[in-house]
Amino acid sequence: MLRIDGVTKSYRPGAPPAVNGLSLHVLPGEIYGFLGPNGAGKTTTIKMIAGLLTPDSGKISVGDFDVATAPVDAKRTMSYVPDDPELFDKLTGLEYLNFIADVYGVSQADRARRAGRLLEMFELQKAVRDLIGSYSHGMRQKLALTAAMVPAPRLLVLDEPMVGLDPRSAHLFKSLMNEHCSSGGSVFFSTHVLDVAERLCHRVGIINKGRLIASGTIDDLKRLQQVAAEGSSGDTTLEELFLALTSGSDSVGGAR
Repeated sequence: MLRIDGVTKSYRPGAPPAVNGLSLHVLPGEIYGFLGPNGAGKTTTIKMIAGLLTPDSGKISVGDFDVATAPVDAKRTMSYVPDDPELFDKLTGLEYLNFIADVYGVSQADRARRAGRLLEMFELQKAVRDLIGSYSHGMRQKLALTAAMVPAPRLLVLDEPMVGLDPRSAHLFKSLMNEHCSSGGSVFFSTHVLDVAERLCHRVGIINKGRLIASGTIDDLKRLQQVAAEGSSGDTTLEELFLALTSGSDSVGGAR
């Protein structure tokens, strides 16, 4: 569903790469968590997947489409939600959802059914006719996630999707991600909430200083750490694994 092959990105000549030779793939039906310390290159990677940044080298494909050579087709295959969604303050929530549905060519019946369910789930039915400029940060996040689901994308690309969500909405959205993958879709998301990644993800990747230093199931990473620690106990948490694998890390200049 998503394939990243040897991707490198620097923000200025001579600077250390924000992303350095990154290769990974996300399978259909899979939730892939992308983890790393601040400045490791997570958001840079996500912006390259979304087509907002151009890699210096390497290739990114979404489904059958190369993000560089078939950008519109690739973008029609996915939905992207940044960590701080910038919506159109002068539109109502409903107008924004219809705008997104028009961009993706979603029928009136499908948009009404999908949006109606999500608005009810996130308790936005009343606010959806208000201007987005009046929304709180949490309401904006819920509207952005609703808009991302309306096209029924094959791939969801999410940068810190839980930020700003209340516990109930976060729980509901986790259920939505599982449902999305059960129907054959995929999710690629970054998060700092490691217990969520541990419970939710089929696989995780850990990026540090622009390089992917570990990738696999939680059990795969635990075995990796046990070997590195010469037979440590098997009850290691993802938080402990993360800290062990990224210990002594320094942020890369220009990485975000």
